Amino acid sequence: MKPTAPTSKNFKSTEPSTGRPLSRRRFVGGAAALLGSAGLLRAKATWAADEGPETADMRFGMIALTDCSPIVIAHEKGLFKKYGINATVVKGASWAAIRDSLSNGDIQGTHMLTGMPIASTMGLLGSPKKPMVIPWMLNRNGQSITLANSLKGKVGADPKALRPIALEAKEKGTPLTFAMTFPPGTHAMWLRYWLAAGGINPDKDVSLIVVPPPQMVANMKVGKMDGFCVGEPWNARSISDGIGFTATNTQDIWKDHPEKVCAFTAEFAEKNPRTVKATLKALHEASVWLDDMKNRPEQAEIVSKATYINCPKELILGRMQGHYDFGDGRKKEDPNYMIFSSRNCNFPQPKFAIWWLTQFRRWGMLPAAPDYKAVAKEVMRHDIYEAAMKEIGVKHGGLDNKPEKLFDGVSFDPAKPEEYAKSFSVNSLKA
Repeated sequence: MKPTAPTSKNFKSTEPSTGRPLSRRRFVGGAAALLGSAGLLRAKATWAADEGPETADMRFGMIALTDCSPIVIAHEKGLFKKYGINATVVKGASWAAIRDSLSNGDIQGTHMLTGMPIASTMGLLGSPKKPMVIPWMLNRNGQSITLANSLKGKVGADPKALRPIALEAKEKGTPLTFAMTFPPGTHAMWLRYWLAAGGINPDKDVSLIVVPPPQMVANMKVGKMDGFCVGEPWNARSISDGIGFTATNTQDIWKDHPEKVCAFTAEFAEKNPRTVKATLKALHEASVWLDDMKNRPEQAEIVSKATYINCPKELILGRMQGHYDFGDGRKKEDPNYMIFSSRNCNFPQPKFAIWWLTQFRRWGMLPAAPDYKAVAKEVMRHDIYEAAMKEIGVKHGGLDNKPEKLFDGVSFDPAKPEEYAKSFSVNSLKA
């Protein structure tokens, strides 16, 4: 049975492109076939009702960014089907559309910015209160801050060079405008952190706006903003189109930082534990495939399609291989390119949620100190991750509670979150 057609005008749908619909009989054998050069095995698994996913037909949301790749590859390579899931991948028009569609059940799992499930669980920043969980981190690294060509030669990786320009524009009544993709999301936090490290208060000295990722380049082209933070391929696209340059990459702000997640509503995860674990198993295989660098040309080919990112594959591939041309004369072979599986990438560390909460506090998004540990425990469901990986014999690096040091030299100790939140001289704290 094919999945039902999308109900939201904000989404485009693609039908599964591999395999036939699964029966719900008991698993009967080890039939498998090599998937061309990828070398993956596509098992034609069948499941008993008491062993397989509770919900076989799953709709997964994604935004046109290269870090949607694990979901797309799990779909295109038949890995969701291997674990009993008939998947449909739907492209959202914006992160708000993704959040709303997950909340109302139009989609059951989704590509999401790390901060979004936290904000939705707490009902922050305009998000309707809807508990969500993160049992899987999709990727680390690979985002950038792009500046308009008018700043080329004046500003590079060091935001301190931007401060006098920003303050002068503010004095003239024409503050610089910067875009991010969603207020509690990753791009918003990297942009805020970078600006503040240069002595620029993002809430007072510049103007911040929200722009969906695929619209970043077009908006800068018509002069609506001076910079933006977004994932690829839109930073590379701005250079290709001759309208901007990369100031810095987010892995240079925080090496191996958390980025996107696969999120579910808490209600769905509670009612469908086998479905969620089946999803994670498929994502694991897709992620291992993605981190084999010989597969990245094929990755770029697949995700470049109009149904997914809708961007030339050549603009996707370079930065996925660590080849960085900043567009202002700087070039770099970056070993800290986007990863999907390596270095314990997928483990949903509670300290990541704690870091996000400290930034919500720092920027006045929380009026008082939250229960950092309780929120992190509610959202970052490493217990689900560990259970799923145990069932397929995957070893992982486990919990990591070690402090992190970002590019400004300030250390984040997850055991002292409130102290950290209040330690920054540039802030918008309300209490």
